[in-house]
Amino acid sequence: MAENVDRSLMSLARRLRLDVSPLREFRDFRLLLGSGLITMLGTVITTVAVPYQMKQLTESYVAVGLVGLAEFVPMVVCGLWGGAIADARDRRTIVILSEVGLCLSSVLLLVNALLPRPQVWVLYAAGALAAGLGSVRSPSEQAMINRVLPLDRMPAAFALQGLVRNAAMIAGPAAGGLIVASVGPAVSYAVDVASFLLSLVLLVRVGAVPRAEEPTPASLRSLVEGVRYALRRPDLMGTYLVDIAAMAFASSTALFPFLAEDLGASKAVGLLYAAGGVGAVIASLTSGWTAHVHRHGLAVIVSATVWGVAVALAALMPDMWLVCLFLAVAGGADMVSGLFRGTIWNQTIPDSYRGRLAGIELLSYSTGPMLGDARAGFMAQLGGARFSLGLGGLFCVAAVGLMTAVLPRFRGYDARTDEHALALRPPESATA
Repeated sequence: MAENVDRSLMSLARRLRLDVSPLREFRDFRLLLGSGLITMLGTVITTVAVPYQMKQLTESYVAVGLVGLAEFVPMVVCGLWGGAIADARDRRTIVILSEVGLCLSSVLLLVNALLPRPQVWVLYAAGALAAGLGSVRSPSEQAMINRVLPLDRMPAAFALQGLVRNAAMIAGPAAGGLIVASVGPAVSYAVDVASFLLSLVLLVRVGAVPRAEEPTPASLRSLVEGVRYALRRPDLMGTYLVDIAAMAFASSTALFPFLAEDLGASKAVGLLYAAGGVGAVIASLTSGWTAHVHRHGLAVIVSATVWGVAVALAALMPDMWLVCLFLAVAGGADMVSGLFRGTIWNQTIPDSYRGRLAGIELLSYSTGPMLGDARAGFMAQLGGARFSLGLGGLFCVAAVGLMTAVLPRFRGYDARTDEHALALRPPESATA
């Protein structure tokens, strides 16, 4: 009896264990992942510093919320165009040049913070510039990862990317909150500049990445072709729309400086930013079970619903630790949703469309939080931070339910039978 229990526990542990084989076996993936970790750490520190500095300068919910709105237009335009050029030009070069530009945007923030009277408009302008450059960079980076790894390693790779990204979301906000509250925004921006320089050292060591097919010249026509391809795929549209709806209603990071003050813990604001990352890291480390799930659309729907419920409950909690607990649950649910969305994207989209669709993916998971911060700021102006957080979570649940009802093809997606997944699967896997 005890022996059977031991075998069952060992089997469960194997199913939950994170698959690190892509990291172990593929050098370029290690370099890209390391670069992404370093860049993310610095970027998150700045993400904490900008709203903190904006609050210092204006004491306005709306001004803080508008930081995300200022980033929206450049992110949309550059995300779509970044996807088009990722399918037309050398993706490695695009990533490196974008990283240089991002470094310069952080230099701009640093110089502004050192002025006797820092300018509010610079925070908006630098945010818009960084959003545009990051949106150019991201599609090429993701398309590179798709080329340096076999398709059957993509779920594991996406879990590793999520682990790294969310580890940064723990360490970055915790460090960022401590730095900005103790020594000010200028030091935060200086750390971000240093992180970009270190990231560039890794990026230049990544080898040339060959394409599977002839490149498609970047043009308005090619961009439109990418959008049309996405519109013909209800499964893809479901991943985009559910995530945008969930984030636009329940993502509320702009409220964290105000929420920390409401909880009597202003210097612990980094904990609020880090909580979601803690949950996401736990979800990543136990992600082995996801390889046994085939109804990826339904998994995204359930995860997005849990995200909204957890955010709504966080708004009701009376102290910092309970708020952080439910934000961690929300972060874990968001990570699981992202993993299944990424699996659908990376296992069903042909390489000739990969850059353009990566641009659309970027919009789907980036516009939501930006719109969410703007929404959170306006709603908080009406009823306070807790009102905005809680009502946003409830709206998220309702919106995901609506998307589920109107997108039956997405709800019913099954990786074992989907025509697009089968078309890209190696012959031996398709017949297995």
